[in-house]
Amino acid sequence: MRTDDRVVAAYGGGWLDRAAELRGDPAWLAGRSTDPESVVLPLWRDRCLVDAGRTPVRQAVADAAALLAAADETVFLGLEEGRAVFAADLSGRSEGEARELAGAVEAVDVRALVGGLGAAEAAVQAYAKGLLHWHRGQRFCGACGAATVAGAGGHTRTCTGAGCGRLLFPRIEPAVIVLVRAPGEPERCLLARHRGAGEDSWSLLAGFVEIGESLEDAVRRELTEEAGVPVREVAYQGSQAWPFPAGLMVGFRATAASTEVRVDGEEVVEARWFTRDELRARVAAGRPLGRIDSIDRHLLGSWLDGRS
Repeated sequence: MRTDDRVVAAYGGGWLDRAAELRGDPAWLAGRSTDPESVVLPLWRDRCLVDAGRTPVRQAVADAAALLAAADETVFLGLEEGRAVFAADLSGRSEGEARELAGAVEAVDVRALVGGLGAAEAAVQAYAKGLLHWHRGQRFCGACGAATVAGAGGHTRTCTGAGCGRLLFPRIEPAVIVLVRAPGEPERCLLARHRGAGEDSWSLLAGFVEIGESLEDAVRRELTEEAGVPVREVAYQGSQAWPFPAGLMVGFRATAASTEVRVDGEEVVEARWFTRDELRARVAAGRPLGRIDSIDRHLLGSWLDGRS
C-alpha cells in the first residue's frame, strides 16, 4: 500500500502510538488496564484467535476478566485513537481453552490472514505476536539463570537474581533482501531457487546480517556466498517489520559487476537472470512475484515499473 509518497510493506506503518513516555508508569498502566474503553487482543502460541469471519478477536477490557486472569503474559501495545490496546498470551492453555476464553473459532497464523486484513490490523497483530514471542523466550536470565519479570508494560524484562538485575529489551534479527540488476543491456534482474522450493519457484536473494557487518556488507556477502555474484553500488530501498519471529527485513537494490552466476548448491540450487518481459509473462500466467506480505513484491514491482 502507499501512504503519501511512501510504499508501506505489510506489518508496517506505525499506526499505534506506543506511548513510550507513559508505559513505564505503573499507575498510568493500571488505569488503562481497567478502563472499559481499552481492548485486548488474545493470541495463542503465535497465532491470532479469530471469529467465524476470520477476523482477529478483540475483547473490551470490561468483558475480558477471565481471559486476562488466564493469560501467561499481558503486554501494552499502545494507544489507538486514545484507547489502550493490550495483547494477552494464552499459550499456556490448550487451543480449545484459548478459543473458549477468547470467544474464537480458530487459531490462525497472521500470514494466512494478511490478505484479508486492513494494513493497521495486520501491523498490530504482527506486533503483538512478536512481542509475546519474545517474552516466552526470556523468562530466565541468560547470565545467571534467575527468573525475569516484565516491566514497562511488557517492553522490558528484569532479572530477579541477587547481584544481577540484568535489564533485557526486545531484540530484532535484521536481514537483507536484494534486487540485483545485471550490468548493461538487456535489463535483467537476478532471481534464485532455494533448496526445498518448487521447480518453478523463484525469489530474491536474502539473508541474515552477522555480527560486525553493516547492512551493505551483508548484501555483498550474501550475494557472493549464495550466488557467486559480486556487486558494485548497493542502495537502500525500504524496510519491513518481519515478526517471524523477530525479524526486520531491509530491502536493497544492487548492480552486479558481471552476469556470471555460481550458486553455492546449499541454500541456493539455481539462479538466473530474468528480463522484465519474462517476469510480466509469469504474472500473466498466474505466478505472482513474491508473497503478498513481503517487501520482495515491492522491490520486484518497482523494477518492473522502471522505478529502480
